[in-house]
Amino acid sequence: MQHDSQAAHETPNSLSQFMSNANQVYHQAVHSMFALLESVCEGALAVDKQARVVWINDKYLNLLGVSDSASVIGQVIEDVIPASPIRQVLETGQPILLDILRFNQKSFVVTRFPIKDELGNTTGAIGFVFYDDLEYLKPLFFKFTQLELELASAREALAQQAENPQFSLFIGTTPACLEAKRLARRVAHLDNTVLLQGEAGTGKEFLARAIHSSSARAHKPMFSLHLRTVPENQLDAELFGISESEMGEGEGKFIRAHGSTLFLDDVGDLPLDLQTKLLRVLQKQEIEGVGAKQAVKIDVRVIVASTHDLAEQVAQGKFRSDLYFLLNNLTIHIPPLREHLQDLQAICDALLEQISTQSSQPQRELAACALELLRGQEWKHNIREVRKVLEQILASTEQMVLTAEDFYLVFPHLRRTEIIAPEKVYRSLDDVVAEAETRAIQEALVASGGKKARAAKLLGISRAKLYDKLHTLRLLEFAHDEEL
Repeated sequence: MQHDSQAAHETPNSLSQFMSNANQVYHQAVHSMFALLESVCEGALAVDKQARVVWINDKYLNLLGVSDSASVIGQVIEDVIPASPIRQVLETGQPILLDILRFNQKSFVVTRFPIKDELGNTTGAIGFVFYDDLEYLKPLFFKFTQLELELASAREALAQQAENPQFSLFIGTTPACLEAKRLARRVAHLDNTVLLQGEAGTGKEFLARAIHSSSARAHKPMFSLHLRTVPENQLDAELFGISESEMGEGEGKFIRAHGSTLFLDDVGDLPLDLQTKLLRVLQKQEIEGVGAKQAVKIDVRVIVASTHDLAEQVAQGKFRSDLYFLLNNLTIHIPPLREHLQDLQAICDALLEQISTQSSQPQRELAACALELLRGQEWKHNIREVRKVLEQILASTEQMVLTAEDFYLVFPHLRRTEIIAPEKVYRSLDDVVAEAETRAIQEALVASGGKKARAAKLLGISRAKLYDKLHTLRLLEFAHDEEL
């Protein structure tokens, strides 16, 4: 209050003196700041609107290895410092507060400001080199380096998580999914053979790796073999190996997986003679390679998977009943995606995060319309097909939010949900005209205070015609009976 009172009693002369002093302090501050910046920096220069050098101090000349400013003044900035972005300051009128400029195999930390006139127009720019090396920025670069290391560590952890997935990443909230996850957790601590039954692409190998990574064998890598991809005449050697007497050293998957876990996919496609050998391995934990004279003891935990109904194959004579009996002791049924489409959003989010991490791309999201479109698909190849679709979409667009239109463009075969617009209801022309006349007459009567003569004049019609309209449109109650 004291300050307010003092300001209220100041005379015009004292206010004028104050403003004069304030303006002087401001100009002194500008001059002092410039002088201070020039004294502490390692170099400074200024350019005009055309980016020609109009001033450069001696320290900057020394940095550039130039002895005379006359050889620099009047030159465009790119001829003096080829990589300088000071022209950007001239074009935008915005400063570049911190930048690192490489010149003559040196790194300069520089800042650049626009020079403006009283009207705010950019008339030039000035640049300061604060340090001639990066010593002063070591704390900043150290922190940046630490962040980079932490990011690399996080990526490595995610990569390891992808190699050794956990049960929590097996997404499913239906009773069938939860039961599959419960059984997988239980058998992980056992050493028995496990059968994973499910359609292609439902995540059988993922669940097998989760079982392995939660078992006592997790300290060793899990081995896997997709039997359908191996030619039948090579399956024996691929599984059980070749003796040295036949073709030199040739270890099969069982020998390599000694002390670890072996995942055999598509076991229902295994020929009957190799089913016999597999049964013997599972029962006795020993193998005989092709051409071998004696069996070799092994220690392998086997997880098998099949897309076929093995019981049906047994009935058809395509699968040994004793092998099925052994495998069916611990069976985990994995439901197809179509039976738990309520989990599709969570599955897509997880896949998008995995793809983002593996490709070092920004995390993308699905719009509601895209998710609705995906829920309407058949997904015959289940989660594997979803991942492939997402990968192709991400390769075709840079949009952060993926819409249904993105999927239509890449996959025209996807079914569009036909949106049938409600049938438009048309009104008769008489009704439209009557409504417009009613609104106009009501507004005119309000404006005229209910006086019909004045309202008729506002409407540009005769008083008689107005009476006729009032009667036809039943608006007599809005008009006064008597004109004043």
